[in-house]
Amino acid sequence: MRFTVDRLDHLVLHCTDVEVTASWYQRVLGMDREEFGEQRRTALKFGGQKINLRPADASMSKWHTSDQVIVGSADLCFVTAVGADDVAAHLRKCGVQVVEGPAAKHGALGPMTSVYCRDPDGNLIEIATYLEA
Repeated sequence: MRFTVDRLDHLVLHCTDVEVTASWYQRVLGMDREEFGEQRRTALKFGGQKINLRPADASMSKWHTSDQVIVGSADLCFVTAVGADDVAAHLRKCGVQVVEGPAAKHGALGPMTSVYCRDPDGNLIEIATYLEA
């Protein structure tokens, strides 16, 4: 039987310090923190998705994970409903360096404007809006 994928449910970020990473995503991107499971794992929720945070030094026998655990190797794009100039101003107010942007880019739904920064582990974070510039 053939099937198609409907959407992304969650992804896992390997991080050096779960507390530092969770706090950054809460403060800078407004995500909600959730503790779950018997091992009291940490997730960040937004919209209908979530990011599970996995400590890079966690035992691989207790966690199903990729073959290679590399902290800071992700490039993630999040979509917001505010303008890119407001995103850049918010990042600066939070003390987060803007790496690039606002810049015209092309996303899953077409043209968008993006602002780039890095999270505490060095992952590239793109914050995009489909609002007209």
